Amino acid sequence: MSQFNFEYPFFLVLILLFYICAKWCKERSRAIFFPHVGTLIAKTSKKSSLLTWLKWIGIVSAVIALASPVITKDYSNSKKEGRDIVLVIDASDSMRQQGFDPNNILKNKFDVVKEVVGDFIKKRKNDRIGMVTFADVAFIASPLTFEKEFLNNITKMQRLGSEVGIGKRTAINDALVHAYNLMSKSKAKSKIVILLTDGIDNMSKISVSDVKDMIEKRDVKLYTIGIGGPRDYDAKYLKELAKAGKGQAYAARSAAMLNNIYDEIDKLEASKLNHKKIIKHTYLYTYPLFLAILSFLLFIYYRNSKGV
Repeated sequence: MSQFNFEYPFFLVLILLFYICAKWCKERSRAIFFPHVGTLIAKTSKKSSLLTWLKWIGIVSAVIALASPVITKDYSNSKKEGRDIVLVIDASDSMRQQGFDPNNILKNKFDVVKEVVGDFIKKRKNDRIGMVTFADVAFIASPLTFEKEFLNNITKMQRLGSEVGIGKRTAINDALVHAYNLMSKSKAKSKIVILLTDGIDNMSKISVSDVKDMIEKRDVKLYTIGIGGPRDYDAKYLKELAKAGKGQAYAARSAAMLNNIYDEIDKLEASKLNHKKIIKHTYLYTYPLFLAILSFLLFIYYRNSKGV
């Protein structure tokens, strides 16, 4: 936004003082010395009109230059610091269970999770997001990307492990290794992994101690979400994982609770916004100053050349 003003506006009062002085402080010649001064002034009035204009243009321009006209522009410099987030989603056969959403009891857990995750992805405008899904084996469904539309399409295309040939069981530890491997190339200052499961690890090739050791050594925050009833997943193990990853463990018994959990994580891990206001001043005094000098030079030249 641009704004014009004067840096020292009080100097503009000088124009009024010059005008008052020109009106009331005229030099009066005595008739005893110059008996025909009135006639002389009448004859030279036309010749001096240009001098009058040059004089006043010079005075007004000089005062304006002294008041320092300036154009002020405000700039907003917003630097957004995004995060790298990997979503780890359980696609084992237990996610086929229905009734997780009271509003639509025919919808299974996996479909509910895809909808909630899709909403979460849309909110993370400044972040790179990747996805790992797992059943008997874990695989990278999407690398870290800013392309939210692409990632949402990938999310909608996900199927249960038994439908795509990756089994019915649960390999949580293997999935976390894939997620942390994705983060190994990340240069983001903030890295987050969000694990969602409704089962107990019964298929991983990576041991519990190895995965915990990996999580503790890496600068990646881990959130864990167990969905379903308390017997569906190992709540104690998920808490241990979250503790090792300096994050939090959550439990969701319904679609509404799951949605609230993702909303809470979204608020906890809000992207940083470094907002700076930059003000640029463009000083314009050189223009009226140049006009004032030019007017006074012409004034002197014209007066001397005409002998006025």
